[in-house]
Amino acid sequence: MKDRIAYCGLDCEQCDAYLATVNDDQALREKTAKLWAELNQAPILPEHINCEGCRADGMKTVYCDSLCSIRQCALKKGVTTCGDCRELENCQTVKMITANNPAALKRLREFDGL
Repeated sequence: MKDRIAYCGLDCEQCDAYLATVNDDQALREKTAKLWAELNQAPILPEHINCEGCRADGMKTVYCDSLCSIRQCALKKGVTTCGDCRELENCQTVKMITANNPAALKRLREFDGL
């Protein structure tokens, strides 16, 4: 499971894109694409909803692969997750997630990368 904790502390195993991918669930892909398109005011299609986790090798959504500023920052710094970053507590980038998701922040604080 530890490789399914995102850089930001979210649990990829609870993400609808991940669940649709691993279960090959077309109905969930369609539902997720519709919701994400509305939330992001972007043309997100069901075929875009394929992800095996942002830190895992394999497929990722376009957002997770190349648009997520948190993932890009972590890759640039070479950290396993934001929990390994000295700036975690004051980081405005990861705070976009952790401010609304205390469980993500708790995961980051507890994550040991092993």
